Amino acid sequence: TAYEIRLSLVGSEMCIRDRYQRRVRACSRCESCPVKTELEGPHLTMSSIDNFLASTVVPTKFYSPQSQQAVLLRVSILVLVGVLALLVRLFSVLRYESVIHEFDPYFNFRSTKYLVNEGFYNFHNWFDEFSWYPLGRITGGTVYPGLMVTAAFFYHLLNFFNITVAIRNVCVLLAPLFAAKTAFALYLFTREMKDASAGLFAAAFISIVPGYISRSVAGSFDNEGIAIFALVLTFFLWVKAVNTGSLFWGALCAVGYFYMVSAWGGYVFIINLIPIHVLVLLVTGRFSSRIYIAYNSMYVLGTLLSMQVTFVGFQPVQSSEHMGALGVFGLVQIYCAINWVKSLLPPDYFQAFFRLAVIFGSTTLGLAAVIGVLTGYISPWTGRFYALLDPTYAKEHIPIIASVSEHQPTTWSSFLFDLHCLVFLIPVGFYFSFKHLNDANIFGIIYGILSVYFAGVMVRLMLVLAPVACALSAIGISSSLRTYIAFLRSSKKSKTEVAYPVQKEVALVIVAGIAIMLIFYTHHCVWVTSEAYSSPSIVLAAKQPDGSRIIFDDFREAYYWLRYNSAPDAKVMSWWDYGYQISAMANRTILVDNNTWNNSHIAQVGKAFASSEEKAYDIMRKLDVDYVLIIFGGLTGYSSDDINKFLWMVRIAGSTDPNIKEVDYYSTSGEYRVDAQASPVMLNTLMYKLCYYGFGTMYTEQSKPPGYDRVRNVEIGNKNFDLTYLEEAFTSEHWLVRVYKVKPPVNRGVEA
Repeated sequence: TAYEIRLSLVGSEMCIRDRYQRRVRACSRCESCPVKTELEGPHLTMSSIDNFLASTVVPTKFYSPQSQQAVLLRVSILVLVGVLALLVRLFSVLRYESVIHEFDPYFNFRSTKYLVNEGFYNFHNWFDEFSWYPLGRITGGTVYPGLMVTAAFFYHLLNFFNITVAIRNVCVLLAPLFAAKTAFALYLFTREMKDASAGLFAAAFISIVPGYISRSVAGSFDNEGIAIFALVLTFFLWVKAVNTGSLFWGALCAVGYFYMVSAWGGYVFIINLIPIHVLVLLVTGRFSSRIYIAYNSMYVLGTLLSMQVTFVGFQPVQSSEHMGALGVFGLVQIYCAINWVKSLLPPDYFQAFFRLAVIFGSTTLGLAAVIGVLTGYISPWTGRFYALLDPTYAKEHIPIIASVSEHQPTTWSSFLFDLHCLVFLIPVGFYFSFKHLNDANIFGIIYGILSVYFAGVMVRLMLVLAPVACALSAIGISSSLRTYIAFLRSSKKSKTEVAYPVQKEVALVIVAGIAIMLIFYTHHCVWVTSEAYSSPSIVLAAKQPDGSRIIFDDFREAYYWLRYNSAPDAKVMSWWDYGYQISAMANRTILVDNNTWNNSHIAQVGKAFASSEEKAYDIMRKLDVDYVLIIFGGLTGYSSDDINKFLWMVRIAGSTDPNIKEVDYYSTSGEYRVDAQASPVMLNTLMYKLCYYGFGTMYTEQSKPPGYDRVRNVEIGNKNFDLTYLEEAFTSEHWLVRVYKVKPPVNRGVEA
């Protein structure tokens, strides 16, 4: 009988407990089967399943030839999906070269080289004097080291087997490798929510979804490259722990959470999402010993492990972002204690005890929270956390956060661009999850709802939405195909089956429509990966009228000029966007960089760029600046230049100096302009002069006057001016990067 039951299960490898949770019916061929009778009982509970398993010998694994073929087929599909996830992310290497992308990855690359060369102890105690001059940065204690340690591990592993490889190539290919692992992790996660077929769809979806590829292409050596894998793995282990009630899986979930903490600050999402899941199960009456064991093991071990990361420290028990998890942990203990007392006391005594316990507990917790906040033991929410709850908060109070492009709200076009048809399949997945509600599906529903909200608030968090979007879409696709393919296969109708007109024809149209949609999804994802997300920001490309490509390598040209033509101790002032690249490629000291930990120091740089040359010179002399680097796109049409970022410099400078007012940089009509109608203050700023110095005589387009800015599409307003306190040191081939040297002060009594 047990063998018959085993053969009737999907994949022939689920235990009876899993079968109960998935509402799978017993084998219809065993009318006298005691398992069938118990499984179909109207009052089936987990305890009855446990009692049956204790009294019946059921093989843990039983494979038929069909099941072996199914396992082999699933493994083959997963291997192919992993290969696809790896290969589709190599466009950037094939089209350009093995190079690090963007800005933040250059700091990670520089840190990884330091870790490999100096060892973990020196890395942990590394003080970087090349950053944030004159303050410096305690790098080892202000980073999430998971990415660097992972890259160093693979580098040493390959060298242990005498496979000689440059650390740069390890860093370039790390994200595609982890993308393949993420596909497998999402398969496991979705299988826990639904079944293996849905898991295969989810793995295929995430292998090419643009929302995840944007941060996992070759060369994108950023924290998110491994953090999304850690996030999905942690969620799978959590759902597995919830389904089984196993201390082992709960402990593994804590280990996965620890890896996530070491890799990315987005771990806060995990430590808030899991408690919300537990709270929902508690409120809806689905709380059980399985949830208690899973959450206690995960929270206690995970918190202790996360505190071993230096940058995190005691935040899990002190910061407001973690208080929700601590509160749910305490609530679970109180709930179980009350249930235990309830089993011991008569109803009347228990009611009195319950009222007293609620009053005493609420008062104690309230006083503890007030004392913790007043004494400063519980730190307030960070600005980024407030920005997630209120999208307008950063723009009004912390312009440095709002100035980052990836912190902007997400448009509908971005959702369609990064998810394509998954946008429409997510609601289908929600429907089937609600239809077959269980503990795992409740977690997927909560994860989906919260990630949709956060992705709408901040475009960067599309990364968090991508995995659950693929999982829910896979559930929707798998369930729909199973329904309509069954219509196509059915030849004999039972007495209870309802027949519809042209049922097979409708099913055929729907199945064909789903197939066509998936084909378009694949085409869109590959095109987006190739054209939009595989171009390194350090090397730009454009198409000429004849279709040929032209490469702009101005960034590396300028950085290497600085490296070989300036003093080793030279200090370079630039906007913070380029700090990491200057440190890594030019090997020169910079004032501010992408860490943005000191708003007032960044404001000083912004104030210098927003001031006149004379006032800016005083600021630069106080900061010992030797060179000033700016990015200018007026000649090539590069729109992400410093003139377009200039208003953010003004706003950040104005946050610390009330004399810097944004309105002073607008024209009389209230517009931000650089032509003849621009504000006199704007035309006299250091940023304007450094960008347009010598540009007034340049012809950029046919039939346009000299000094025509191809980004702003106007003729500049101030052409004839000279620099007094700075001199041009270097301008790249296409004028994208311009470097100026700060003149030393003149001797006393000598006229300038």
